Amino acid sequence: MPKTARGCSARSSTRHGWASRLTAAAVVGGAAAWALRDVRAALGSPPSGERADRIRRSPQYREGVFHNSVPARVMPPGATRKLLRDLMTDRHRRRPSIPVPLVTPGDAQPTADGLHVIWYGHSSALVEIEGQRVLFDPVWSERCSPSPRVGPLRLHPAPVPLDQLPRLDAIVASHDHYDHLDMATVRALTRTQSAPFVVPLGVGAHLERWGVPAERIVELDWDETVTVGGLRLTAAAARHFSGRAFSRDKSLWASWVLTGPTRRVFYSGDSGYFDGYAAVGAEHGPFDVTLMQIGAYSAAWPDIHMTPEEGVTAHLDLRGDLLIPLHWATFNLAFHDWGEPADRLWREAKARGVRLAVPRPGERVDVDDPPSVDGWWQTIA
Repeated sequence: MPKTARGCSARSSTRHGWASRLTAAAVVGGAAAWALRDVRAALGSPPSGERADRIRRSPQYREGVFHNSVPARVMPPGATRKLLRDLMTDRHRRRPSIPVPLVTPGDAQPTADGLHVIWYGHSSALVEIEGQRVLFDPVWSERCSPSPRVGPLRLHPAPVPLDQLPRLDAIVASHDHYDHLDMATVRALTRTQSAPFVVPLGVGAHLERWGVPAERIVELDWDETVTVGGLRLTAAAARHFSGRAFSRDKSLWASWVLTGPTRRVFYSGDSGYFDGYAAVGAEHGPFDVTLMQIGAYSAAWPDIHMTPEEGVTAHLDLRGDLLIPLHWATFNLAFHDWGEPADRLWREAKARGVRLAVPRPGERVDVDDPPSVDGWWQTIA
């Protein structure tokens, strides 16, 4: 082959090589841009306009942020040093040794006088109350994080695909932390369901950014109530905080009272123990069932997450009958053994005569006839 031909061939090969590399770089850059866009969207939006005006009128809001009725420190002085030490010396068994047993819920229909609870993992729970269904804190993503690539990873799959949930009458969120309010899950439920989203003040700004129509968003302050299809949802006090980025407490956090014609349910969301539980119990109790946060506790943040023993005390303050634990088993969020929250809860419930159900993810609990506690988690911890 003449030299000129060889030269042309080499130059052509070089051009093709550069073109391939530029194409690959463009693909990678485009993917990164899309991922970054989703991360920015997952951060949500701050309240503005009429929503911000309403927030400023809240008794819980002053000096630009929401406040607890009982002051709560996210991390007391010295806690950061202890947390770093725990991180470096952690010897806890923070994962189950074998897969978590899942139960596939059947297609049982809620009865007009019945009360059932399906725990899907962490704090996601479906309450079937007197013929209607309310879904609390749904998180179906693989990570509780603004990014699908970093952050706490699920320790077990969701026991049912999101698009196979039954028709819902209300979707409720307790606050805007990633393990309780998930953008991908919200977007999917916006497409597949028609139920309203009932949330604390300010959380609606996130939902609107993610495409939830304004007419499907109901925002409540503490002690406010909305009626949905014959059910009453009341936002009650909790001792926690909010925030999805660097600013905190721009939206409110809440526990929830769910009231049907004859049945009552309490949902704790996230909270440290405080005397507000006794006040809620006096005003809204007694409760047929309480769904209580018992996991991700730590001496580094004692004011914002209850220990299992405190969860039992709160249940008694609320005048609850059956206790079902939440906020454990699905994500690693604190330095304790994976099965420790359920162990401590079971021991405390027995000592104080509290009726308890500890379902497997996906298991449907009849509140009037709950399954006996069998320690299923102990065989895999």
